[in-house]
Amino acid sequence: MTNKRFAVFDSDSHVVETPELWSKYLDPEFRTLGKFALWREEGKLGSYLKVNGKVFRDTMNSNIPRHAIWKPGMTWDKVGELDPQTRHAATAGASNAEARLRDMDAMGIDQALLYPTWFAEGFHLVEDPDVAYALARAYNDWIADFCKAAPDRLFAASMVPLQNIDFAVEELRRTAKIPCFRAAFIRPMFLEGHYFTHPIYDPLWAELESLGTTVAVHPAVGMWNPEWTSHGPFFEKINTRLHHRSFTTAEGGGPAAGGGSDIAFGFTASPPLGHPIAQIIAPWLDNHMFVASTLIGFTVMQRYPNMKMVVAHGKASWMEEVLEKMEASTRTIPLLHYYPVRTDTEEMWEEGKIMLGFDAEERLIQKLPDDFAEKIVWGSRYPHHDTTSANDAIAMLTDARVEDATIARMLGGNASDQFGIELVQKAGV
Repeated sequence: MTNKRFAVFDSDSHVVETPELWSKYLDPEFRTLGKFALWREEGKLGSYLKVNGKVFRDTMNSNIPRHAIWKPGMTWDKVGELDPQTRHAATAGASNAEARLRDMDAMGIDQALLYPTWFAEGFHLVEDPDVAYALARAYNDWIADFCKAAPDRLFAASMVPLQNIDFAVEELRRTAKIPCFRAAFIRPMFLEGHYFTHPIYDPLWAELESLGTTVAVHPAVGMWNPEWTSHGPFFEKINTRLHHRSFTTAEGGGPAAGGGSDIAFGFTASPPLGHPIAQIIAPWLDNHMFVASTLIGFTVMQRYPNMKMVVAHGKASWMEEVLEKMEASTRTIPLLHYYPVRTDTEEMWEEGKIMLGFDAEERLIQKLPDDFAEKIVWGSRYPHHDTTSANDAIAMLTDARVEDATIARMLGGNASDQFGIELVQKAGV
């Protein structure tokens, strides 16, 4: 175990919602409708996410729960070597607070902000605003009880019923009074056919800024959700639609047989891609689109300059190029927008209260730590398959010759400022 010289805050970890969220925390009058609108079924032979009564089957191997497979001591190689024919149990800390705290201790993590799993995938697709409001209240009450196991260590991003902005504002005001909530969860995606560049969301930004609630933007791959909600479904589903043209020669013919050139063309299904590409590409693209179009292009940053935000899970290194491209575009292309767009986007980014989630293995951050030190927060992704521990992160950054003070800021200090949390050092020795 690494000797930690500073407190570590995990700005991107997840819980997996349990059935009691629906059976106990959801208002009785909404329990039937709530399970119709959003439900995760974990079967022995298969799993699915149900949204608005429609089933989206999990096409991944049901023996390996990718969303909750990592445990302390595992490496990515060990995850990849798991026997796909054997049923592997989900990580206990995904749904049990006491087990979560034990895992945090082993990972060198002192405090954590908790994101949802199935609500991240499907909640914003719920069509009925009244049911969505009831589900949001149920999730928020459930996660608040989860955090009570260690109020100084566990914090949460609240679920916001964006299906109705009045409901969203009401729930934001309610959860702002509950100590564990230090952020409001938003998934960067298309909602009801429009994006966050729509003026309908201006009251949302205004309320978040007024309350001092940090916006926690986190993409979800959504591989079995409807297409065009995010980039994930498109990239994954196109895999099953790719075809390649093949040909066969007519029997006894063709050049190889010394005959004519009669060739029978046909289409045969191509083999599957070698890797689920949505998990690689979608988070970066979804975050990129949100920052470029909403925060900069739609001038949300400049109109709500005191709003705090963390854009998690999509890495951070890409921001350098985005800012460069956005500055060139805003200076050379006349843009008609809700408000005039600033042309000094790099300066605006430095002034804004926006931070990006990062991985310690990002090479550009290791090489140019001072360029990112003030604008990033670290996240483990626990208990997903690509989890890394704080001990891993400290070792990687130390090996890259990043100074201790900078590592402490990246892994704790920035998150403390952004979420308004007093750091405490509990884990490790």
